Amino acid sequence: MNKKKISAIIACYKDGQAIPIMHRRLVAVFKKIGVDYEIIFVNDGSPDNTEEVIRKIVKKDSRVIGVNHSRNFSSQMAFTSGMDIAEGDAVVLLDGDLQDPPETIEKLYQKWQEGYDVIYGIRVQREAPLWMQLAYKLFYRIFNKMSYVRMPLDAGDFSLIDRKVVEALKLFPERDRFLRGLRAWVGFKQVGIPYTRPERMFGKTTNNLLRNFHWATKGIFSFSYIPLQLMTVLSLLVFFIALGAIILQIILRLILPYTPPGISTVLIAVLFLGSVQLLGLSILGEYIGKIFEEVKQRPKYIVKSIIRKNN
Repeated sequence: MNKKKISAIIACYKDGQAIPIMHRRLVAVFKKIGVDYEIIFVNDGSPDNTEEVIRKIVKKDSRVIGVNHSRNFSSQMAFTSGMDIAEGDAVVLLDGDLQDPPETIEKLYQKWQEGYDVIYGIRVQREAPLWMQLAYKLFYRIFNKMSYVRMPLDAGDFSLIDRKVVEALKLFPERDRFLRGLRAWVGFKQVGIPYTRPERMFGKTTNNLLRNFHWATKGIFSFSYIPLQLMTVLSLLVFFIALGAIILQIILRLILPYTPPGISTVLIAVLFLGSVQLLGLSILGEYIGKIFEEVKQRPKYIVKSIIRKNN
């Protein structure tokens, strides 16, 4: 009976120091659980020596494949690139900074053996400032409430995905990808495994407040129509406020023949209406921007080179 084969796909950006450690830990885990495997390091346009590090590992280990993108296309495209060439019965998605502990794959594999098609990691604890931990938890709960698909709480890209689910994900033509959302959208039998997410072993995190805000809006605008519905509610609210103000003004005119002009009231009304209009335009702009990105039909990513031992 042939062994099951797992393809580990690692999205690498400024992870030159972590890659050799990732390789050793992955090999140890796969040997422990007794599966055939391949390891795909996707260098997503990293400015450090990531390409050279991957090339050295490939020369020593024929099970390792290196993929070099022509520039940085994002981790979502790195995972997509890896899935497009992966040959395993399942794939495991990991970040190259070792914040997704390879040892957790053993637990993911056990659930796969039980018949689950998607097993994702749930970040029950992360080594990060308290305000950031609270912000992440708040986002996932808001996102779950707003999305038209049930989204697992505190789950990132780290996951084991069965081949049939991978083939389903490869059918998606969209370029502005939010893989953890697409993973939930396709369905199949899914379960979460709790784990603690450590800090980066080397270097500084590329995450910041602006980047996290971009990720939050990316997910919400990809899987929710509530921002548009919110604008409908706000427009109705403004309409009824204006209607009430008109009625009140008529009553005051009837009761008090002379009512003093209220410049402050006018100013507040103008600012309120202007802010609502700007909010509406920004929300529409986000959706139009996503449409614009998709209709251009540009490639999802560009591969500069693929490194194999026989090359």
